[in-house]
Amino acid sequence: MSARQHMDFEQGPIRPPSEAGSFLLRVTRNCPWNKCAFCGTYKGAKFSRRSVEEIKGDIDAAKLMADELLELSHRLGDGGQMTRRLLAHAFEDHSKPDTYRSVASWLARGGETVFLQDANSLMLSTDKLVEVITYLKRKFPHVQRITSYARANTLVSKTPEDYRRLREAGLSRLHVGMESGSDRVLQLIDKGVRSEHLIEGGRRVVEAGFSLCFYIIPGMGGMELSRDNGLESARVVNLVNPGYVRFRSLYLKRGTRLADMVAEGAFTVPNEDDIVREIRLFVENLEGVSTTLVSDHILNLLENIEGKLPEDKDRILAVIDTYLALPEEERLLFQLGRRAGYLSSVEELERPTVKERLREARTQIEGRTTGSFSDFIKEAKKQFV
Repeated sequence: MSARQHMDFEQGPIRPPSEAGSFLLRVTRNCPWNKCAFCGTYKGAKFSRRSVEEIKGDIDAAKLMADELLELSHRLGDGGQMTRRLLAHAFEDHSKPDTYRSVASWLARGGETVFLQDANSLMLSTDKLVEVITYLKRKFPHVQRITSYARANTLVSKTPEDYRRLREAGLSRLHVGMESGSDRVLQLIDKGVRSEHLIEGGRRVVEAGFSLCFYIIPGMGGMELSRDNGLESARVVNLVNPGYVRFRSLYLKRGTRLADMVAEGAFTVPNEDDIVREIRLFVENLEGVSTTLVSDHILNLLENIEGKLPEDKDRILAVIDTYLALPEEERLLFQLGRRAGYLSSVEELERPTVKERLREARTQIEGRTTGSFSDFIKEAKKQFV
């Protein structure tokens, strides 16, 4: 069936928060490993590579939608611009598929970035990826940045020549779920990679001129391997020097093997303060890198532990130390304010009436719940997952 006949395309379930404004182009389906103990995203789903013809068909469908929206903009008198009126028109047209609204939103944000889905797009051969990217840029010449997820062992399987070709075609950033630099933690969570893969693969990517983003999960080793997780993750980052490291604090998902490990007593979940201390250990041990640290997820308790190393290292450590120096009651109040979306920094806790309102909220919560206040805060985090 041609793109014009169905005028729709596939989109996978997830993308990095930093790709919120990107066009999502699915080149593989699901995850080729799909065994990580902490992840349930692709549970029960089979991995497959999409054909180049399928992917080009999706690009064609998106181009038809974009052209239709451009024509509509002119008919409405908006001169080809993606105005609020045009967006409202696109979102109110329920005869169109959801992807039509995705294209409208993408164009409204500039239409310059594309994210290749799903969990490991580099499983597609270099020849096929280059063909897809070249076709994409031909259809959408205004695209400036193309990014993708990749697994560390797949990074190692690509040669410097592969990376040169992909970079020249237009792929510019790779997002890698490092999770931990500790081999003990990686084995515990059945990640299917070792730290040597992260180091070798990461170095190849950086040397080829890509922007590399590592995602680490503070708390991923439980209390049992917390120190190892912090120190070994810093070691790997020091050896690779990725452009970015993004924090994704541990969250226990029901139905995962990690949840079973907790129930069996084989894994002790760190509390909020334990995770902050582990992050401090990690940051303290970063040396000789020009990496940018980013805390861009609501599951991270401290939003403002971010900046460029080495110049911002002392400031980031000071943010952490300011939180840890608070009395226990105030740390709990900050946790409540953060999980309620009321606070974003420790300094805001000192605003007039803020602390008083949070104390009142705590009293009300404790009066109507049978569990502890800490248990309530844990439950409040679920709204963000």
